[in-house]
Amino acid sequence: MKRFEGKTALVTGASRGIGEAIAKRLAAEGATVLAAARSADALAGVVSAIAAAGGRAEALPLDLADSASIEAGVKSALASHGEIHVLVNNAGVTEDNLILRMGREAWDRVLSTNLTGVFLLTQAVIKGMVRKRYGRIVNVTSVVGLMGNAGQANYAASKAGLIGLTKSIARELASRNITCNAVAPGFVATAMTEKMTPEAREKLAGEIPLERLGTPDDVAAAVAYLASEEAAYVTGTVLNVSGGLYM
Repeated sequence: MKRFEGKTALVTGASRGIGEAIAKRLAAEGATVLAAARSADALAGVVSAIAAAGGRAEALPLDLADSASIEAGVKSALASHGEIHVLVNNAGVTEDNLILRMGREAWDRVLSTNLTGVFLLTQAVIKGMVRKRYGRIVNVTSVVGLMGNAGQANYAASKAGLIGLTKSIARELASRNITCNAVAPGFVATAMTEKMTPEAREKLAGEIPLERLGTPDDVAAAVAYLASEEAAYVTGTVLNVSGGLYM
């Protein structure tokens, strides 16, 4: 039997990159995936690919920067599927600048989506998990949240805050058989890194003990483990998927 057969999983930021890989991995292992992003159109390719591979998925328009959108999205998901067993908070944005030049708007936009949005979505979803006394929550943070990064004060603060949120949720909900963990990717080969020159990518890989960039599938495998019954006794942990970049 597949690990997520009979389970419904909500994955944010599922239209591309790491989120797309997570959605496909969970679907391949039997989950009905609610692939969430701001635009349903952006999710069409992912949903179609999952269906073509024999999986089950549907698009769920949801904007983490908009509390009304979060409320409507969760309400729609529960109306269609009854409950959400797995929540993967993957969506995030960046708006980089040196702290001396970073405007308040850039700070607020990143924190609103990456941290406040995760808080609001999790709060909405866990009500059903508490009633059913079952749930798996996996938050996608970053090694930047553990070690900081020049030019990313807002992003690093949001991801560090997400780690604190993860541990607090884990402590609060453990008695309800709900686990909450985080995955902290390092440098991952995505559309952004593909725009770099070969020399720049080689230099980046040289900073990693395993001497390569991670892949979205590397992260998806870690998320699938933490969301599965194999990790039923794991909660409040941060699993680094960084090739040894952060130890």
